[in-house]
Amino acid sequence: MTHPVHDSAYSWFRLLITLAIATVANVGMWAVIVVMPAVETEFGAGRAEASMPYTLTMIGFALGNLWLGRLVDRLGVTWALIGAALLSALSYLLATLAPTILWLSAAHLLLGLGTAVGFGPLIADISHWFLRRRGIAVALVASGNYLSGAVWPTLLADVLAERGWQAVYLTLAVVTLVTVIPLSLVLRRRLPEEAHGTAAATAQLNARSAGLSPRALQYLLGIAGIGCCVAMSMPQVHIVAYCVGLGYGPAVGAEMLSLMLLGGVVSRVISGMVADRLGGVMTLLAGSVLQCAALFLFLPYDGLVPLYVVSTLFGLAQGGIVPSYALVVREYLPPREAGARVGFVMMMTILGMALGGWMSGWIYDVTSSYTLAFVNGIIWNGLNIAIILWLMLRSRPRGQAVPA
Repeated sequence: MTHPVHDSAYSWFRLLITLAIATVANVGMWAVIVVMPAVETEFGAGRAEASMPYTLTMIGFALGNLWLGRLVDRLGVTWALIGAALLSALSYLLATLAPTILWLSAAHLLLGLGTAVGFGPLIADISHWFLRRRGIAVALVASGNYLSGAVWPTLLADVLAERGWQAVYLTLAVVTLVTVIPLSLVLRRRLPEEAHGTAAATAQLNARSAGLSPRALQYLLGIAGIGCCVAMSMPQVHIVAYCVGLGYGPAVGAEMLSLMLLGGVVSRVISGMVADRLGGVMTLLAGSVLQCAALFLFLPYDGLVPLYVVSTLFGLAQGGIVPSYALVVREYLPPREAGARVGFVMMMTILGMALGGWMSGWIYDVTSSYTLAFVNGIIWNGLNIAIILWLMLRSRPRGQAVPA
């Protein structure tokens, strides 16, 4: 028996507000990717060293998903959003004052902590308000991450070209404060305690079918998340630098990143609808296989038009993967621990992005080519596929028509 609050008109209104917040809050994850060539030039850094601010951003983003997810479980999402918005704005300001790459990297560690509130914590929060349509709800909120990366770099391209990356960061600090804090106040309503009952019962049935303890399943999903996101990070983190190296320039790379992320938005929406019918595990496996296939296409094609096409295909292939992890967590693990459990798995996927972003830069520095970096991503993707396939074959979860 579902609670009246699930899939209600208020749930959809809350989803709309949450998506708006996510589109602004997540921009801190993408800002450094667009300005990476300018940072490399300003500080005289190598490709791996210039990748460190991104890597530190992702480490902070990972830790923030876990920490802020636990905070959402205890205090609700509004207080987490307000604190994170203030931290993000401060971090943007500190980055503009950086005299060294080390200072800049430290500022991005803090920026990652603040930016994290726009991902796992918001996904965990919205997942409580839906039951029948949880897949599409989670997918739409997760799409805020990609919408942010697709929209803001384009909007701020003129600022970057005319006034430099510091002006971009100051603009983002102001936008974050004036948008996230007022909208967070709209989300003050808390879910009724009795609304957890149906979700808890279904999750318990699914967990029994898997034959794994909650902790074991959580760690297994975390390892799989690292594998898929090391692979995912190669095109996403280095596409701008890759295009610069090929002679196409940073503007072309930014356009390819936008296409990749817009494709990811479409993928996430479609994956959400699929997950409402097939469940998170099947959706996750399908996305992982498609991502691996798309990565192979980067190896033979480096012409301008083919790269536009392959970047779009990659976005369409991989966009639904990370939200599917959150759905698997909600299908198998206790709902009252959703913030912490989703936060942990999101943390592991993000650590995979951080590791992959640095690793690809290091491989480039050693080989002067991104070819082996793509191969490295394909190998890690294979690990992810193996784990999810094993989980799918081990368990045939019940109650998939109504996810937990």
